[in-house]
Amino acid sequence: MTKYNKIVLASLVLALATSGLAQTEVVAANDDMYRGLRALGAGLALGLGALGTGVAQARIGSSLVGAVAEDPSKAGSLLLYFLIPETLVIFGFLALFILN
Repeated sequence: MTKYNKIVLASLVLALATSGLAQTEVVAANDDMYRGLRALGAGLALGLGALGTGVAQARIGSSLVGAVAEDPSKAGSLLLYFLIPETLVIFGFLALFILN
């Protein structure tokens, strides 16, 4: 990374940090107005995460059944691939608690 890139990156971080500090005062003053939007965001985070997990696990599950039918000894390792999309719901659940 060149010296110019470091300077640009540092100034960008500083600009974003100051704008974030300025926004906290506005949100604190108008907390009632944003309460509904936070609830909507939390619901979307959990709902869309669960929807994405369902789509992913449907496709992975059908492939998993076909692979296990051909070689049953791989069932344990392939089950891990079926469980990986479940992290989307966990992240959505975490966002639900962070936003509320």
